[in-house]
Amino acid sequence: KKLNSKMYQKLVRKEVMGLLEKEVGSFLDKFLTPIEKIWQPSDYLPDPSSDEFKHDLEEIQTFAREMPYDLFVTLIGDCITEEALPSYESWLMGVDGINQEERLGWSNWVRAWTAEENRHGDLLNKYLYLCGRVNMREVEITTQYLINDGFDLGTSMDPYRNFIYTSFQETATNISHRRVGTLAKQSGNGKLAKMCGVIAADEARHAKAYKHFVAKILEVDPSEMILAFEDMMRKKIVMPAHLMRQSGQKAGELWGHFSDAAQRCMVYTGQDYINIMKDLLDEWKIEHVKGLTEKAEKAQEYLMKLPARLQKITDRVSTPDLQFQFSWVKS
Repeated sequence: KKLNSKMYQKLVRKEVMGLLEKEVGSFLDKFLTPIEKIWQPSDYLPDPSSDEFKHDLEEIQTFAREMPYDLFVTLIGDCITEEALPSYESWLMGVDGINQEERLGWSNWVRAWTAEENRHGDLLNKYLYLCGRVNMREVEITTQYLINDGFDLGTSMDPYRNFIYTSFQETATNISHRRVGTLAKQSGNGKLAKMCGVIAADEARHAKAYKHFVAKILEVDPSEMILAFEDMMRKKIVMPAHLMRQSGQKAGELWGHFSDAAQRCMVYTGQDYINIMKDLLDEWKIEHVKGLTEKAEKAQEYLMKLPARLQKITDRVSTPDLQFQFSWVKS
C-alpha cells in the first residue's frame, strides 16, 4: 500500500510539473534577464589594459588587507559555494518532471538559471585572485573537493521538496551577499559592495521565482506541498556547501568553522534561518491554506508553531568566539 501511494504521489507530481511547464516561458521572462542586457563580471572588475589598472588594483588590495578576518573568510566561502554550481545544475536536471533531453520547459529554466548563477562565481573568484590576500591554490582545492564530494539536500528527486529548498536557499544567499556588501560599503570598499550588491539582486529574483513555483503548486496540490514543506523543516535546510573541507580534512570538517565565522560577523545567523522561515510561511499564506487532508492539517499546525520553537533554541545557543585559521587566507 505504501509503495502504491508513493508511486501515485510521483505520478501526481509529474502531472503538476507538466501543468506548470506550459508557463515556463513566462517564468523566464518574468524572473530572469536577457543575456545581452544583464551585467557581466567584467563590468565590475578592473580592466588590465587600462592606464587605471595599477591604481584600481592597489585600491582593491588595500581594502582587502583591511577587511576583518571573519568577514573576509565568509566572502571566500560564499565564492566557493557559488563555484560548486555544476553540482546544483546536475541535481536539478535529475528532478522528477524535468527532462534534460528536451530543449523546452523545465530544462530550459534550469539552464537559464544556471547561466545567470555562473556569473557570480566568475566575478568573486577574479576579485579574490586580484585582491592578493588569498591563497588561491587552497581555495581551488576546497572548490574541487566540494564539487567532488557532491551534496545531499534531503530533498530526493521530489520537485516539491526541491522548490522548497531553492526558495529557502536563494533567500539565504541573497541575505549573505547583501550583508557582505553592506559591511564592505561601511568600510569605504565601494567596488566590493557593488559586486556583492548585484549578485544579491540576482539571488532575490531567483528566490522570487522558486517561491512563485511553490505558490502555484499550493493551488493545485496543497496537501502534498505542505507535507513536503514540513518534511524539509523537520530535516532542517542544509546549506549547499555543508560538505566543505580544506586540504588534509574529511568532507564536511570545515563547514562548522565557516558557519561560525559567518555568524560572528553577522552575515548569516541562526536568526536569519528563523526569519526566512517566517517569510515563507507568510508568503505562501500557509496558515490559510484550505482543503487539506488530516495529515496535512497536522503538518500545517507544526509549521506554524515552528518559528517560536526554533526561537527558544536559538536564544540559548552561543557562537564560539575563537577564530579558526583557514588555509585560504595568506598569513
